[in-house]
Amino acid sequence: MTILEVIRRSTDFLTERGVESPRLQVELLLSHVLKLPRLKLYLQFDRVLTGPELDPLRELVKRRGQREPLQHIIGSAPFLDHELKVTRDVLVPRPETEVLAQLAIGKLKEQKGSAGTSDALRVLDFGTGSGCLAIAVAAGCPEVEVDALDKSPAALAIARENAVLNQVEARITFHEGDGFAALAQASRFDLIVTNPPYIPTAEIATLDPEVRDFDPRLALDGGIDGLDCYRMLAAQAGAWLKPGGWLLTELGDGQGMAVKLLFGAHGWLCEGVEKDLSGRERVLIVRRPLN
Repeated sequence: MTILEVIRRSTDFLTERGVESPRLQVELLLSHVLKLPRLKLYLQFDRVLTGPELDPLRELVKRRGQREPLQHIIGSAPFLDHELKVTRDVLVPRPETEVLAQLAIGKLKEQKGSAGTSDALRVLDFGTGSGCLAIAVAAGCPEVEVDALDKSPAALAIARENAVLNQVEARITFHEGDGFAALAQASRFDLIVTNPPYIPTAEIATLDPEVRDFDPRLALDGGIDGLDCYRMLAAQAGAWLKPGGWLLTELGDGQGMAVKLLFGAHGWLCEGVEKDLSGRERVLIVRRPLN
């Protein structure tokens, strides 16, 4: 069977099982098995695959047809310029979260340029999961000190692995615990970045199987209305920021106004809401008052 025939047949198989972008998924799996860049497959459509090549591919396509995420099957996911290990213990990094990372890096560079001090800026990634945000910030701002917090020991183990894989482990301090209580009382940050759980509990059962059945519920469930973690952050995060410090948080669809009001009720200054590439409000930018 040639590469083109495999792509066509496997695409039909995934289409019947409701997998989104089935041909792309097949090509990525085939690229993984053959250890070839995906675009090079197009130059080898007539190549006949051997049994040792077809057998593992069939197994991977079958798993994808059962709606296991592509990233779990391959074992990694891209995030900005980084490749991150992912398992069922961490949320698969989403492209929209890259907007949050880029904004955080931009704010830190802005602060560094206007600080007029040689002191290193400190950043907290609250609920680090795979470590994607902490790693992006550490790589994008080499002079910044990064702390990464998560209540899941399994997630922190993955985040530590990813820090090593991306050669920033020396600049990230990891903390295990439930909320700010896991930090030293004297800790104060210039910026907090977070992608909290924000899916309303009742909506989790309606999510795509790739998310519902494979992402950790701890990273999804935001309580009855999806706002539980935002309430906690609005009430508590200010005490962990230096005066004038920033908090950047990812938003669920349609949550912008509700979350903005929550932070406003606790005296935060709202600096704006950034949209993602699909035009949805995705990141809330708030600031602790100077006094």
